Amino acid sequence: MRAPPVPRREQKEKVCPAPGVLGEGRRELQRTGEGWLDLARPAPSSFLWQPHPHSGPLRWWTESAHASPAHPAIMDPKGLELLLPPTTLAALADSWLREDCPGLNHAALVSGAAPSQAVLWAKSPGVLAGRPFFDAIFARVNCQVSWFLPEGSKLVPVAKVAEVRGPAHCLLLGERVALNTLARCSGVASAAAAAVEAAKGTGWTGHVAGTRKTTPGFRLVEKFGLLVGGAAAHRYDLGGLVMVKDNHVLAAGGVEKAVQGARQVADFTLKVEVECSSLQEAVEAAKAGADLVLLDNFRPEVRSCTPRLLR
Repeated sequence: MRAPPVPRREQKEKVCPAPGVLGEGRRELQRTGEGWLDLARPAPSSFLWQPHPHSGPLRWWTESAHASPAHPAIMDPKGLELLLPPTTLAALADSWLREDCPGLNHAALVSGAAPSQAVLWAKSPGVLAGRPFFDAIFARVNCQVSWFLPEGSKLVPVAKVAEVRGPAHCLLLGERVALNTLARCSGVASAAAAAVEAAKGTGWTGHVAGTRKTTPGFRLVEKFGLLVGGAAAHRYDLGGLVMVKDNHVLAAGGVEKAVQGARQVADFTLKVEVECSSLQEAVEAAKAGADLVLLDNFRPEVRSCTPRLLR
């Protein structure tokens, strides 16, 4: 027996926020004068999960909403999905689903397995990012996703983003995991896009990039969000770049020795970057052969003249 529709005044919206965890403010400069800026905390991105009113036993209702037209993203995200290996996507989706339901799913007996449909609405402005992860999650629970907006779309609330079809208990099993992932990735992409625009507004001609200060288990999601938002992902892990930080310099006995040690072990394809807390260290790192110099917490008046001294 199907339950009667829930009155609209009792309907509660399910919203998934996406707080950010990228790095604090610092600036990196290549020896050519080109550089990077770390991102501040990404703005939240929220989505409303609305089970379709004609989705079998699921009879939830919400106020009607109409999709707003999408605007092109700062960076054209076409082809970015090709960067994500299918096996990696499947493995991540499996791990997230197992974390959420490692044992018995008692709620499945309540919802049943009747064919059902749900609609995804964007409730806050931002950049849509993370479609491949959303797809991978629902694919693992035997559901199909239909998208109405492309990856990288600028969301203008309230926008109809996607529909998902599948057995009721499978829809609900993948719902929270998929929303968390999509909201997280979209939040990072939104912050990245805002940072890129802010940098352009100041005349900055370098790159805006992220750091390794990512959420454990979500690095690929957040790095992908950076790319969709128009920023650079910087190094993905410790093997992507030799970064000599202050503790490395202290352990090696100085900037020059640290750079020499990095050069001895680094492959010829790897760049060496040195974190410097003073102009003297920056000049010493450049003379020692560093490819990149990270100016950590420099005062604006000192930072502005440093690139000329390092060329």
